[in-house]
Amino acid sequence: STIQFAGTLHTTVVKQVRLRNPSSNTLGYNAFLVGRDADDFTLPKGNTVTIPPMKQGFLNVEFTIRFLHPAEAVLILISNKVDGIDGATLAFSLKSEVKNIDPI
Repeated sequence: STIQFAGTLHTTVVKQVRLRNPSSNTLGYNAFLVGRDADDFTLPKGNTVTIPPMKQGFLNVEFTIRFLHPAEAVLILISNKVDGIDGATLAFSLKSEVKNIDPI
């Protein structure tokens, strides 16, 4: 799945990734940003998320649009054992797009 970060040059765009836990056990994930422009993306609330049973959790991803060229990275979520259960590894493609340029 692809998460699109579109906005005005020099603005910050925040996207929230929603993770659902359909199981009866708590799930935990460690998040990693990898790829060509991974340093331009951040996880402002930290790189771990814990999801209680039958609930959902959220992970914020932030990107400041600094260049005209599209930025690309991959968000990888790797399960860490909570309650002795491993969840599936998840991956999301992150892409940016400049929609406008406002004079500074």
